[in-house]
Amino acid sequence: MDQLPIFVNLKGRNVILVGEGEMADAKRRLIERAGGLCVDASHTDARIAFVAIADEDEACAAADALKARGLLVNVVDRPDICDFTTPAIVDRTPVLVAVGTGGASAGMAKAIRQRIETLLPETLGPLANAISGARVAIRERWPAGPQRRRALDQGFAAGGLLDPFGNHAPDAVEIWLEAAEEPKSDRVIEIILLSDNPDDLTLRTARLLGEADHVFHDANVPAAILNRARADAVRHAGAPPVPAPEGVSLFLRLPLAHG
Repeated sequence: MDQLPIFVNLKGRNVILVGEGEMADAKRRLIERAGGLCVDASHTDARIAFVAIADEDEACAAADALKARGLLVNVVDRPDICDFTTPAIVDRTPVLVAVGTGGASAGMAKAIRQRIETLLPETLGPLANAISGARVAIRERWPAGPQRRRALDQGFAAGGLLDPFGNHAPDAVEIWLEAAEEPKSDRVIEIILLSDNPDDLTLRTARLLGEADHVFHDANVPAAILNRARADAVRHAGAPPVPAPEGVSLFLRLPLAHG
């Protein structure tokens, strides 16, 4: 990754906006949509700033002055001098999907966002709120953290009762709590990869990489594939031990031709 994607809470906070015209108006709408308060450069309690000035020299001078004060600065249409960039956003509050290209192409980010928009139902936000409201009930049903996470993984799986890409009734979470099967026990799944190209991962393998607690792998499995696993999954070079660690463990291997 060239950038770390983060979500910043702007609600009720001052955000400096420098500039006028269409570019500035677009940033103002974005800031206010997120609950931020647009202020001018004289405010001293802001932490981030947007510069929307067409003139190159003026934009750079404004950005330098703000950066000298310790602010993180976004300069519209000038990614080379930005401390952060703003992504294309798919809004299913509280679920947000952000698509960024590091400033390489806003048009590409928009095209990807539009494609994702067609995949995510409008019921996704209410489903997320319902899950949040059921946290106590979910913890009571599955007291252990790993067990609870695996139960949720099963619910969120394609075709599951909580599949994020499906349309759900308001009582979907209640139905899931009543009908959900106990999560599968600790296990090791050996996967022979099709190739060393991450584009060749099957849907099943991609799903398991997103669920696994531990990822064991042969030394020749490339980082590009290992990076598809959960960020907090523990990576191990070599075969899994006996007995295997708690949770779901994958053992990734390449075909002998790649060895």
